[in-house]
Amino acid sequence: GRGALASTVAHDAHELVVVGVDERDMATAASHVSRLGGGLAAVAGGRVLADLPLPVAGLMSSDPAEVVAERSRRLEEAARELGTSLPRPFSTLSFLCLSVIPELRITVKGLVDVGAFRLVPLAV
Repeated sequence: GRGALASTVAHDAHELVVVGVDERDMATAASHVSRLGGGLAAVAGGRVLADLPLPVAGLMSSDPAEVVAERSRRLEEAARELGTSLPRPFSTLSFLCLSVIPELRITVKGLVDVGAFRLVPLAV
């Protein structure tokens, strides 16, 4: 895999969440989504491959449904080009932060083992 994905659709806190294999691409994705006022982005090689602005609380668009659907389709296509095999990578990313469902979740406090109610170190 390569590149990075960023999203402000991250249940429940809806903070910015970024995943990737390249730190520069991760920073580019985070900065781009921030400039959008919220939304989703796929980045590789320092270039935004696809995005979806979600300026209404970082969760919603005021664009017509057809525009949002096409941008969503392009985002998922870009994520597949980066190497993911997930059918809905941005949906999976949004639930990675939902700290009330079991196993490991990402929160503003760090990586949490929900079942054990404890933070998990990021370095071994």
